[in-house]
Amino acid sequence: MTSFAKETLPISLEEEMRRSYLDYAMSVIVGRALPDARDGLKPVHRRVLFSMHEANNVWNRPYVKCARVVGDVLGRFHPHGDSATYEALVRMAQDFSLRHTLIDGQGNFGSIDGDNAAAYRYTECRLEKIASEILADIDKQTVDMVPNYDGKELEPTVLPTRLPALLINGSGGIAVGMATNIPPHNLNEVVDACLHLLHQPEATIDELMEIIPAPDFPTGGIIHGINGVKDGYRTGRGRVVMRAKAHFEDIDKGQRQCIVIDEIPYQVNKKTLQERMAELVHEKKLEGISHIQDESDKSGMRLVIELKRGEVPEVVLNNLYKQTQLQDTFGINMVALVDGQPKLCNLKELLQVFLQHRREVVTRRTVFDLRKARERGHVLEGLAVALGNIDEFIRIIRNAPTPPVAKAELMTRSWDSKLVREMLTRTREDGATISADDYRPEGLERDYGLQTDGMYRLSDTQAQEILQMRLQRLTGLEQDKIVVEYKEVMSVIEDLLDILAKPGRVSTIITDELTALKTEFGQTKEGARRSIVEHNAQDLATEDLITPTDMVVTLSHTGYIKSQPLNEYRAQKRGGRGKQATATKEDDWIDQLFIANTHDYILCFSNRGRLYWLKVWEVPSGSRGSRGRPIVNMFPLAEGEKINVVLPLTGEARSFPDNRYIFMGTSMGTVKKTALSEFSNPRKAGIIAVDLDEGDFLIGAALTDGAHDVMLFSDGGKAVRFDENDVRPMGRNARGVRGMQLDETQRAIAMLVAVAETGDENAEPSARTSVLTATENGYGKRTNITEYTRHGRGTKGMIAIQQSERNGKVVAATLVCVDDEIMLITDKGVLVRTRVAEIREMGRATQGVTLISLDDGAQLSGLQRIVENDAQEAATDESESSENTPE
Repeated sequence: MTSFAKETLPISLEEEMRRSYLDYAMSVIVGRALPDARDGLKPVHRRVLFSMHEANNVWNRPYVKCARVVGDVLGRFHPHGDSATYEALVRMAQDFSLRHTLIDGQGNFGSIDGDNAAAYRYTECRLEKIASEILADIDKQTVDMVPNYDGKELEPTVLPTRLPALLINGSGGIAVGMATNIPPHNLNEVVDACLHLLHQPEATIDELMEIIPAPDFPTGGIIHGINGVKDGYRTGRGRVVMRAKAHFEDIDKGQRQCIVIDEIPYQVNKKTLQERMAELVHEKKLEGISHIQDESDKSGMRLVIELKRGEVPEVVLNNLYKQTQLQDTFGINMVALVDGQPKLCNLKELLQVFLQHRREVVTRRTVFDLRKARERGHVLEGLAVALGNIDEFIRIIRNAPTPPVAKAELMTRSWDSKLVREMLTRTREDGATISADDYRPEGLERDYGLQTDGMYRLSDTQAQEILQMRLQRLTGLEQDKIVVEYKEVMSVIEDLLDILAKPGRVSTIITDELTALKTEFGQTKEGARRSIVEHNAQDLATEDLITPTDMVVTLSHTGYIKSQPLNEYRAQKRGGRGKQATATKEDDWIDQLFIANTHDYILCFSNRGRLYWLKVWEVPSGSRGSRGRPIVNMFPLAEGEKINVVLPLTGEARSFPDNRYIFMGTSMGTVKKTALSEFSNPRKAGIIAVDLDEGDFLIGAALTDGAHDVMLFSDGGKAVRFDENDVRPMGRNARGVRGMQLDETQRAIAMLVAVAETGDENAEPSARTSVLTATENGYGKRTNITEYTRHGRGTKGMIAIQQSERNGKVVAATLVCVDDEIMLITDKGVLVRTRVAEIREMGRATQGVTLISLDDGAQLSGLQRIVENDAQEAATDESESSENTPE
């Protein structure tokens, strides 16, 4: 076998792998994956645009087949796969991918649902009008041209863009060891930032961020917060939180509502998003959705999410934000090629690179125009000399045997031209003296042109142009045209020289071009900002995902707390057996019960006078047979400390206003009033609410506005009523004052706040306020509140209910109206819901009637007032409970 190598060289495998991989990595970084910071394009996009420009496939010409464009790009500039090239072309035509599309496509170019574009043999394309701004002046040697892959043609290394395309359309790519992800922005804002930085080079990034507050995505949506955006603009790395834009509509004649998604986050697949929603609904991870339907059409996006009856659309939408791509994140990683090297850039650096590129392009364009103007001026200069000596020129040409002889004769002689001499030796308006060298074409020898003696020597180019001049140019009108054009060209040369001499002129040109760009493309519907910016947006809290629901919250004597939906219970006749509310141990019973919304606050007071905060939705939910969760696990309670009083804050009280108060009462008859605002700063460790004596504990706390009466009830059947203003507001650490005088064996069991004096006989029955008292043996009564007259605080009080062996001790008292319903709770965990109207109204000194039938050994532990205004539900409940036997 013949050896294929003449020489074998030993090399280090590690070194060869390192070198080869580094070469490959740099090839991918520079030649494929990263955009140039100047024109914002990768090589494949640049080659597609340049090839279409070369083929004159522009915005005001007919469409051509994409297959022709792809073939032309592959054959001339980009020897890679046709599918990759076509995909790059397709992306530049998708209005949901680019903020301003660069290619005008005709046919199927894909959709936001992830559908692929049709094959390139079916689609057609041409350049968009804005793409002409990226390719403007490319034929004036404004950028470097290099040989293509086979060396037969030249291609640009960068395009002379007037458009800051990198920021406007963004870019994304994965290279080797690095990646880039630049979001699109609004054209008007980017141009304004460029102009600001152009005239104030020392501008800070914060100043630029006032002009460019956030990205502007082609799919619109909401930018939720800008802290991550600011990080991206300052450092080059950050994050943009994007949300879908939605609104609510009524369906089924207003009985239900639906969420309509109008815009989704950038780069989110709508079809995949819809499928994910359906999966979450099927898996019971999303509640309240009955149907999802895509009604999008040519007029815009419309994804309809129908809700079940009674669902709150805001809560469902928040859950969708939390669990689906209706809220998504765009990671900013502004890596681009600067001077051929990858660099992580901040906002100011990207703008500076673009402006520096524009300055170079304008300068090179001016140099090109100057060279062409000098060449044209040189020709016109020769014609002007010929016109000034026309007779002599005609004689020489007529007598010459051949054109070369005539040409040589013209070039060997010196000619006098007053016009040319005056133009090349005059003084400009700014006082500067004109030099003939300023108008001399490049490469023209000193022997030609205006000489020191004021005579003119024709060059070869000038002599040839004179010989080729047609006789019609000798008419008087044509001669005047030559002179006028010559003077105009000389004026153009002066202007171009002034531009090159004054950097300020270059800045003015860049300003004018950017302003024109903004006027043409930014003042249209397409140029308006699409993404809404929420500057002070906060992340979704768990509370935002909770549906507002009325709950029954129970707290047992040994500290088990739980919540249950209020609609799980129905009213029963007086004396009904009830149904189990919660399971308790033999030595436990229900101590606290109230109704509150899931978004309400709960102020939890411990037996040691400390206050802890809780939201109703944080209370663990449970069935009727469950015991709940020990409340000691929800707060950092000390040894021997337990929660024994809870107070819900609803409505305006959630904001802890200064004009509201917490009025507290203890078992020893002490009362205290403290401004609600003093409890407005929640602490996990709790705060002191009241300083208690040894053996004392809280029996109640109420929210007041300083204009109510307070009533204290003892277990001995006594009650005292006094004006709450008899107690001045105190600090949290105060002990309080005496509210009721008690015997040694007695304890206060309830504290009530009288809301209104509507207990007189002349008032409407539904408006009368009564005091409902209940005893441990299940008896109770309803007494008009007017029978409890106001006295000073600190007295023993008056009789509230007659004590007897049948009744036992008083265990509860509350204010009710005739239309109210109450819940009765026993120490065995039995709950009965009944109407106040079925309880007879009696005087203070009576014993009362049966409220609940108790099992042997059971005792009534408490009651809670409920307000129902739904007459239809009340009627239904009455029919359902008719089987219960009244006393």
